[in-house]
Parts: sequence; structure tokens; C-alpha cells
Amino acid sequence: MANITSYKDLKVWQKAHELALWVYQLTASFPSEEKYGLVSQMRRAALSVAINIVEGFRRISVKESLRFYDISNASLEELRYEVEVSSDLGFITAQDLKRTNEKTEEVSRMLNSWIQSQLKHSKKR
Repeated sequence: MANITSYKDLKVWQKAHELALWVYQLTASFPSEEKYGLVSQMRRAALSVAINIVEGFRRISVKESLRFYDISNASLEELRYEVEVSSDLGFITAQDLKRTNEKTEEVSRMLNSWIQSQLKHSKKR
């Protein structure tokens, strides 16, 4: 296992960061009237996924870390719904919906695996 010294070493953070960048690209073409609505919400949710991984990484206790990873998971679920609404409103193509769903699912699987590894590691102490 690689030596993890920074949140940037976490594959789950790397994927969450990619997701945030993707959401910024995806929402760039949304209608201007959505700038302070759906665009803002989606971007904040996507950033929250990565930000809470960062915050959780530096917490001293596993219990504290898990609280932030849980928030990250909740933000990811929020983003999934916002993507669904965007598709229903015709703001994104079926191809972009599929790609975004694949990205969110990948981050979800990785985040849940990370959470399980932290729980397992904490029980060994």
C-alpha cells in the first residue's frame, strides 16, 4: 500500500476532484437564469464532496473523520438528484447524464470503500 501523507494521495479525493471539475464544465452551458440556482447548487455540492474528504483526512479521530466522509456522501447524493433534474429540464444531454452518473457512482464506490477501510483500521488499534 502506498504511503498516504496528503489528501492528494487519496484516489477517492482525486476522483472527487475530477468530478468537481467535470461539474464546472457541465454547468458552463446552462441557461444564464440558472447561474444562482441549479448551477450554484450543483457546483457547491460537487465541491463539497471533495472538500469534506479533505477535512475528514486531517481529523484526529476516526469518528470525526467519518462524520466528514458522511457529509461527502450526502453531498454526492444531492449532486445525483441535481443532475437528474438538469436532465429532466433538458440542460444536459443523455450522454452527459450517463457520463456524470458513471463518475458519481465511481466516487460513491470509492468513498464507501475508504470509509470501510477507516473503520477496519480503527478497530485494529
